[in-house]
Order: sequence, then structure tokens, then C-alpha cells
Amino acid sequence: MTHPLMTSIDENGVATVTLNRPNVHNAFNDDLIWELNDTITKLGANPVVRAIVITGSGKSFCAGGDLNWMKEAASYSNEQNLRDAQNLSDMFNTLNSCPKPTIAIVNGNAFGGGVGLIACCDIAVGVYGSLFALSEVRLGLTPATISPFVISAIGERAARRYFLTAERFTTEGAMHIGLLHDVAPSLQDACTLAHAMIKRSLPVLPAHKPRPKTLSPRSAARKLRSNYEQRPPNALLPSATVPKAKKALGHSLKNANRAGFPHQARQRPEAANNERHD
Repeated sequence: MTHPLMTSIDENGVATVTLNRPNVHNAFNDDLIWELNDTITKLGANPVVRAIVITGSGKSFCAGGDLNWMKEAASYSNEQNLRDAQNLSDMFNTLNSCPKPTIAIVNGNAFGGGVGLIACCDIAVGVYGSLFALSEVRLGLTPATISPFVISAIGERAARRYFLTAERFTTEGAMHIGLLHDVAPSLQDACTLAHAMIKRSLPVLPAHKPRPKTLSPRSAARKLRSNYEQRPPNALLPSATVPKAKKALGHSLKNANRAGFPHQARQRPEAANNERHD
């Protein structure tokens, strides 16, 4: 069985963590979420490690939630779903609050939780041609778990748009809204650029990286959780949304092998024709 995560540490103390589920475009499941949380926690506490690079194997960075895993979750109890959501939230918070500098080398498409992973890193470098989307709404969901981190990265205004529309955007768009800091023409160039950034910072970095005084995503998460707990479960979504979401998820599963993750990035002609040009 292939390990869902690969980790190495070079002679300069730079750890590289590679998502290793290329057959499903490095999508999250229980194992990968647990491994990421555990690995980032240990690397953050390791005195040998000076910085952490996160990237993906294959042609995608991270497709968000594994559709098969999400399909299983549809039959979970409320307690099981809360536990899964807490595990996912813990993983993102561990990365976001890691005491070592974190750099995302975005080697390909990033959807849903993959965008959240990028948002949690201190620095993000992408490869031209990669596409991004906060695609949860297409399944009748909201990007709730990742929202504090994404809003912190791209701002509330951009988040409102992309949370609601699930539209795809390019590397140039990702730079424009602040999700990426730089873009390179190839993966090799992106690695060179990221490691040059690390090399410049290593001599002056203290044992723990300095943090700007900004709104803590954890505080935002507490507010979201408070709002959730104050609402009755049946009020979270219209009653018609659940079967629609299940139908949409089933349709996505049916077409996953036929269409493939990269092909999902193609914009429908009718959508392109309806775009506004202000």
C-alpha cells in the first residue's frame, strides 16, 4: 500500500512534505488528514527543521476532499461528521500555526480544501497553468472548515465571490487576490524560486518565526462554530438541498474516472459567453 505522505529533510534543515495520492489528485481522506496533522506537528517541534515545503505528487496539488470519502460521510451520524470536521480543522490549524516557516509549491490544480492548504502556508509559489476553485457549493456544501484561513489569505471581498460562485481562476488570478505570492513557468522553476526564498530567510530566522498581529483564524473559527451551534441542525440547509447535494456528488463520482480532475477545469462555453465584461 502506497503511503499517503512522503517526507524528507535536506542538509539545510528544509523538510519537504509531499501529498502522495496522485491517482485521486492528492485528495483528502481520513489517513491523509491524520498523517498531515501528525507530520506537521512533529516537524514543527524538530530542532533540526528550519522550514517546511508542501507540494503534491503527480499533476495536481490537491483536489480537496476525496469524493469516495465524502460519499461515505453522507451516511455518518452527526457525531461522526463532527469528529471528521474537527480532525480536518485541527490539521489546517496545525499547519497555519506551525512555528516553522511553511512554503507551498503548488505543482498543479488546487480545489476546495487544496486552496485551504495553500492559504495556511506562509508563502505560496505556483506553476503557470494551474487552476483553483472553492468548489464546495457545487455539492450543496459551504467551505466552512477552510473559510477562516482562506479569508485571512485572500480577504473577505474575494472570498464572498469565490465561495458563492465556485468559479475557477488561474495562477494570475490567484496572485491578484493574494492566494499565491509568485508564479513560475515550470515546477523546477517554482522549486528553485521557493528554495531561493528559504535560503534568504534561513540565516536570520529565529527558532520560531515571527507572526504579524492579525485576526487569528482560530478566533474566526470559534465564531463560526458558535454561529453553527446556535442554529438548529435542520436550519443549516433547505430540506431540498440534501438530496440535491447527494445527486450532485453521485454525478461527480460517476464522471470522475471518465472526465478526470484536469478536465473539470475546462469552462463551459455557455458560462464563458455569459461572463460580464465591465
